[in-house]
Amino acid sequence: MLQSYLFPIKYAFFSFPFVAFLFTMPFLIVQYRKYGYINKFRSFLLYLFLLYLMNAYFLVILPLPASRHNLPMAAGGLQWMPLNFIHDILKETGVVISNPSSYLHLLKERAFLQVLFNIFLTVPFGMMLRYYYRLGWLRCIVYTFLLSLFFELTQLTGLYGIYRHPYRVFDVDDLLMNTLGGIVGVLIADWCSSLLPNVERLDADVNPATKRVTYLRRGIAYMIDFCIWSILEAILAQPFHLSLSFFLSTGIYFMLLPYLTGGYTFGKWIVRIKLIRTGEKPRISLLSLFVRYGILYWLIFAMHQIIPNMTNNLHPFIAAGSTLAIFAVDVAFFIHVVIYVIRKKPQLFYEKISGTKHVVAWEPREEQNQENNQTSI
Repeated sequence: MLQSYLFPIKYAFFSFPFVAFLFTMPFLIVQYRKYGYINKFRSFLLYLFLLYLMNAYFLVILPLPASRHNLPMAAGGLQWMPLNFIHDILKETGVVISNPSSYLHLLKERAFLQVLFNIFLTVPFGMMLRYYYRLGWLRCIVYTFLLSLFFELTQLTGLYGIYRHPYRVFDVDDLLMNTLGGIVGVLIADWCSSLLPNVERLDADVNPATKRVTYLRRGIAYMIDFCIWSILEAILAQPFHLSLSFFLSTGIYFMLLPYLTGGYTFGKWIVRIKLIRTGEKPRISLLSLFVRYGILYWLIFAMHQIIPNMTNNLHPFIAAGSTLAIFAVDVAFFIHVVIYVIRKKPQLFYEKISGTKHVVAWEPREEQNQENNQTSI
């Protein structure tokens, strides 16, 4: 029986890196928006919670039937009798109620172990709801019940129609035991909360505005900006030549927009960073943006737009030399970025030339609360 539980857990751990990769982008965005930085302990808890949910889900759905056209279950796939597991335990085990020494046999019997595992299945869920999300008893119980109901409906519907018939029993006892497991988890969280960091105080002594803007954070902002800029370039490519649309779109989105918004593009706003000047007047100027992104887009990146079109009618040796020059610039720029990322240097060469840098766009919590109170008044 233990092997039947180890099989889904093995697949959950195998799949976790792929699911975590998909989870990381929205996770980072939410953390930057809500807290202004990434807390390592909070990240550890949430990824651990994700791993737990994957294990719980895989334990519910695996193993899958061999075919989508599976045969219906003999009992119809439904068990509506509450506490029917007591009858199963007494029927399938050699337990004698009047003989306590016979209770040890329960630890080897399938019927009892199944009940025990159904309780254990949702203990971490109740612990997380209570400890991290700080939910009350009633909400913890309701959410645990809903999670268990989701599991049972997944089984009853044959993985929501993927399989022709249910391949596991919808058991009302599972709902009861899973909910009991959530209650046990809440109790454990209350007992152990004094031994763990106070979640409500994780950000108490942290000022996100003083945090260094990491290249990971900038990379997320750039990916968002790249998607929006690509749409703008495609729109401008209709009335204008492709090369001209590149210059217009980069000028509008990466130069004019940050100037009008005080250093923000949409991607930077999402992850709460902005551009400022490094001098006495930190507000970004149009000239600084022109130098910064003129070097990056209109010189380095524009080579891929302009030079290939110019070399079509040139001598093959000149065309080959131009291609090698583009490649050399790309390699040099890539190495430059990699070195600065590894050394955690805040400004790349074009940022130093333009006198610009990224900072975390975060106001102190006291000021935010005052503004919110004034707004509500």
